[in-house]
Amino acid sequence: MRRYGKHTDEDDIRTRPNRRGNRPRTNIRPKHEDAAEGLVLTVDRGRLTCLVEDRVVMAMKARELGRKAAVVGDRVALVGDLSGGKDTLARIVRIQERESVLRRTADDDDPYERVVVANADQLAIVTALADPEPRPRLIDRCLVAAYDGGLEPLLVMTKSDLAPPDKLLELYGDLDIPHVVTSREELENGDAADRVRELLDGRITAFVGHSGVGKTTLVNALVPEDRRRTTGHVNAVTGRGRHTTTSALALPLAGDDGWVIDTPGVRSFGLAHVDPSRVIHAFPDLEPGTADCPRACSHDEPDCALDAWVEAGHADPARLYSLRRLLAARERTEGD
Repeated sequence: MRRYGKHTDEDDIRTRPNRRGNRPRTNIRPKHEDAAEGLVLTVDRGRLTCLVEDRVVMAMKARELGRKAAVVGDRVALVGDLSGGKDTLARIVRIQERESVLRRTADDDDPYERVVVANADQLAIVTALADPEPRPRLIDRCLVAAYDGGLEPLLVMTKSDLAPPDKLLELYGDLDIPHVVTSREELENGDAADRVRELLDGRITAFVGHSGVGKTTLVNALVPEDRRRTTGHVNAVTGRGRHTTTSALALPLAGDDGWVIDTPGVRSFGLAHVDPSRVIHAFPDLEPGTADCPRACSHDEPDCALDAWVEAGHADPARLYSLRRLLAARERTEGD
């Protein structure tokens, strides 16, 4: 067998060919220090629409990112053709660290979580007061996902012309969640959009809700110059609406004062990814009382220290009830 020294200048040394091209294999990846910053507006079958400065650019994920996927709201770094011209395509080479993440799973026993939106400040949970009927269990689950992902919740109630909001407001009053009530007439004349917009200015707000509750209609009123598909039909038998939004889409509010992210209507909101111990962080008045809880306390068992904390007057009993109701939401289906 012929041996070669470390510094040989022989030109007949055999090298392993690269089956994918003529370039030699290497583990060194380019740093792309000149990459431009962009915001992911929507994702459609592997193509990502991004905003780079004032241009809308089509892009695809670079191979070096592997299985890491970008979602709406992600701040990314792009290289390639950033002109935004027809038939041009850029590459996303980096996904910046996320400040918040809204996740869900298909079901509670589904091990695969899906990132719905990244970097949103606020989650607007839209529910109709009638047609279809409110689903408090779904609202509870959205609240848990918001608290777990670092988003502040906002409750938006629509169709107040069909039913009063009193019962729903009483149910969520102890959670101190900001809320707004709208009617169909207010949506048509613009009054509802103005009141909702006051709660969105300067923020990135993701809208989520059951199909048929008027979520996309509300987004259309907030961003009229970029209207989504028309409102879907609500089935009179099932009470379910037809999906009018098929992919998440980020839209700027007028005056660059914030963003709204319209998401597809949901019929379930799995919480398999949520660690119940993190839900307590949304209750700062109760969290100090967990110091004496037994290890791995579920906060809904006989030895939980929160009962004594509340009895001593450190917090309102209604707040403890609300915490336990949200924790229980992870263990039951929305239809219970």
